[in-house]
Amino acid sequence: MSGHDDEWEYDDAAPGDEHAGGSGFSAIQVYLLGFLLAIGLTVASFWIAGSNAIWGPGIPAALLALAVAQMGVHLVFFLHITSGPENTNNTLALAFGVLIVLVIVVGSVWIMAHLNHNLMTMDQLMKAQH
Repeated sequence: MSGHDDEWEYDDAAPGDEHAGGSGFSAIQVYLLGFLLAIGLTVASFWIAGSNAIWGPGIPAALLALAVAQMGVHLVFFLHITSGPENTNNTLALAFGVLIVLVIVVGSVWIMAHLNHNLMTMDQLMKAQH
């Protein structure tokens, strides 16, 4: 045995993956890079929200883009989620988690909108009490 697993012979590896093969970065350096990127994206979000650098109605879109980038940094640098063959179960678990969160959020908004639609106005409420 040469000390190298044959199953890791592919190019798709997350930053910091110990089997990445010659990436030149240690795990500490990769985690530090991910941390710095996450801090930078957080600072950028606060800066965009508190400045007039972006047109007012465009601020939510910019914050959404920075949030998606932040999620990508966390998935790649800290959770080591890639499209490699050994990450299929992790990717499916992540997709299932996102599906559950979407069902809960969309269902809650749907219920609240339905309740708001069926809510009596104050005039109707006062007439019903007499």
